[in-house]
Amino acid sequence: MSTIHLRDKVAVVTGASRGIGEAIARAFVDSGARVVLAARKVEALEAVQRSLGEVAVAVPAHTGNEDACQRLMEAAVAHFGRVDVLVNNAATNPYFGPLLDVDEGAWRKTFEVNLQGYFWMARALARHLQGRGSPGSIVNVASVVALEAAPFQGVYAMTKAAVLSMTKTLAFELAGGGIRVNAIAPGLVDTRFASAITQNETLVAEVLRKTPLGRVARPEEIAGAAVYLASDAASYVTGHTLVVDGGMTVA
Repeated sequence: MSTIHLRDKVAVVTGASRGIGEAIARAFVDSGARVVLAARKVEALEAVQRSLGEVAVAVPAHTGNEDACQRLMEAAVAHFGRVDVLVNNAATNPYFGPLLDVDEGAWRKTFEVNLQGYFWMARALARHLQGRGSPGSIVNVASVVALEAAPFQGVYAMTKAAVLSMTKTLAFELAGGGIRVNAIAPGLVDTRFASAITQNETLVAEVLRKTPLGRVARPEEIAGAAVYLASDAASYVTGHTLVVDGGMTVA
């Protein structure tokens, strides 16, 4: 039986300057991986890199831009010689309100980062792996809002639902080359990204009412799922969405 570790693997983690992305990067390093940290906020990204040491490198990148995604992958390969794992985590949610009232700017930004960026990064890694004839793993961080109605988060939820569809199709198309593609659907996590909900007592109470474990998740609790899916212990898992929501979607 394979143990869960990431020794001898190189991973790119997007949105790694804080929250879930930072937690995943730290968990990957703890599991033996070398990690390329990507995010737009340079100072925060470099602070995470310094805390992790030489096994990590910071590459500022805006994954909502296709060229930036390609440059990020090229920089990762140039620094560590190869990439084996991609964690698509960078996301944005600029609009909170009724779906019909969203403006075009918020719509475009959400789709560019949350969906197009995921695809561009996945394609860059897949082509890199195919070029060297190597297996690999892609982990897409989605959300439980992709699985049910998401009042006031409609555009964000649509992008995450599309990520789950993309995960399944890429898993099917890339399986022949040993490239596994999976997703994680977190519930509510205590991060600055989710602060519009976590700092609203009424909204938090509603989430907790529907969550059997009765609490909000910590970022590191999502990171454990990413380590598993990226590891050889999950070598027969592809096209799967691992829900990490404290039981919310089964309650």
